Amino acid sequence: MTKIALITGASRGLGRNTALNIARNGGDVITYQSREEDARAVVAEIVAMGCQAIALKLDVGDVSTFKPFAEHLRMALRETWQRDTFDHLVNNAGHGDMAPIAETTEAQFDKLVNVHFKGVFFLTQALLPLIADGGRIVNLSSGLTRISFPGFSAYSAVKGAVEVLSIYMAKEFGSRGIAVNTVAPGAIETDFLGGAVRDTPDLNNTFAGMTALGRVGVPDDIGPMIASLLSDDNRWINAQRIEVSGGQVI
Repeated sequence: MTKIALITGASRGLGRNTALNIARNGGDVITYQSREEDARAVVAEIVAMGCQAIALKLDVGDVSTFKPFAEHLRMALRETWQRDTFDHLVNNAGHGDMAPIAETTEAQFDKLVNVHFKGVFFLTQALLPLIADGGRIVNLSSGLTRISFPGFSAYSAVKGAVEVLSIYMAKEFGSRGIAVNTVAPGAIETDFLGGAVRDTPDLNNTFAGMTALGRVGVPDDIGPMIASLLSDDNRWINAQRIEVSGGQVI
């Protein structure tokens, strides 16, 4: 049976790359917040591979939308795959907000918590009845939970909370055979923070100098790894934080 994956924030960056790599092994359900045209382009690429995919709108920072989204997803699964469940949830969607502790506003802090932590917690809760027994959950964290870099205190703190949450999910969902892991990328060349790592040579060089393999990452370093983690070859990996950073600060 085809494995169906729901990837949040799959219209761009790591989410897009993850969706395309997962699609090489099956079908996808992808989500987007505002970039509908980009999401539909990802769907077209997946369909061109001979797989099925649909794009669903979702704001992971708005908990009030999760219950209706779950119902929308249930209907979409029946219409597209004639199933009532999906197999893999990848909580990828997110944003960056860089500011020193002394200058971080409550609005910045709340948005980071709502998107990266509260959203992950309650979206997973809302979708849990739709996740098949024996399924998988991957929560995206960051290499910045193990090192400090100026300006990322709030972002890194909420990602640290997700890492703890993943362990509790693994314990509580284990009776259904659902494995839960955290993937923590290092610095990656995407449009995160407005493309800061990708487009700012000094920042790119700084992170490259902190990495054993001598460069920052690209989406193709992350998406295939997540797809591999979701394969049957890795069915016994559970409750782990897996850093994919090229050896950042070792």
